[in-house]
Amino acid sequence: MNPELIEKITRSIVEKLEKQSSFEQNSPTDERQSSVAFWAHTANANTKVTNGPLTEVVEEESAKELIKFPNIQEDNSASLPESKMPIQQEENIEPKQRVPGIKNPVNQEELDTLIQKTPARIGIGRAGLRPRTETWLKFRYDHAAAVDAVYGNVNDDLLKRLNLFKVNTQVTDKEVYIRRPDYGRKLSDEAKKCIQERCTKSPTVQIIVSDGLSSKAIEENVEDVYLSLQQSLKSAGLDVGVPFYIEKGRVAVMDDIGELLTPKVVVLLIGERPGLISAESLSAYLCYEPKKGMIEAERMVVSNIHKGGIPPVEAGAYLGTLVQKILKYEASGVSLVQKEQ
Repeated sequence: MNPELIEKITRSIVEKLEKQSSFEQNSPTDERQSSVAFWAHTANANTKVTNGPLTEVVEEESAKELIKFPNIQEDNSASLPESKMPIQQEENIEPKQRVPGIKNPVNQEELDTLIQKTPARIGIGRAGLRPRTETWLKFRYDHAAAVDAVYGNVNDDLLKRLNLFKVNTQVTDKEVYIRRPDYGRKLSDEAKKCIQERCTKSPTVQIIVSDGLSSKAIEENVEDVYLSLQQSLKSAGLDVGVPFYIEKGRVAVMDDIGELLTPKVVVLLIGERPGLISAESLSAYLCYEPKKGMIEAERMVVSNIHKGGIPPVEAGAYLGTLVQKILKYEASGVSLVQKEQ
């Protein structure tokens, strides 16, 4: 069966199960992305999806097949006429508390407490030796979102809005980027030339942005972090160089920037490796006078920047104070901790 068609079917069933759960419990469904771009990993990408309030029709042009997914009630009750079936817009759905999948647990109160303290998949229950259908499909849904974040590209409109010009590393495509991390740590010759022409030499702070392993993290968070950081640095009276965007970069690419522009501090805003809880988490790496051969212990990171973790605006303001501390002690990473003590 066509793998792309399987992904479409999975997404459709997840949406129907979530809507059905909201109707049965008379409460809003889990807060999720209303849509996930399922990437065409096969040669044949001629698939069209049509969404409706009651059904989703997937039409694959190669097979000319129509598959309909009605909103079927699991309790085998009689279906309502189409005109009377409840319709709910996804954009108006609010988050609800997760319901344990274990029936009659030994300690219901303790299980509820654990579920409230972590977004991890605990207390999901089993159907025989396997996960429940809804749990498994949600897992597939989150996995698709993670793949989407890795293989996606940052919208050029965002870069224009933030006035960031784009350069590339030695990576030629995404598959090479995943297999060869070392290529993402080095700028291409064209990128080095462009940076030297457009950026000021020896600024106090140099801000760079890179998609890393999550383009979604950049699109969702970087604008708030970047503007807040800029305001914080401006308030402190610090000289900031010309910021820019590095496509398909890795953390150690900041060493090449240090060699080219010789800034005092480099701040790299980069997308984190996506997980099955969040595919849009951003990290900020900071380093004092980075250069080639620098060890990882000399860098420092503020991670988990997204709406479910550290708020982006708050993170930007905190990064500004962190930059001031790095400049005060002329160190970063482990060296900074030792000097503070």
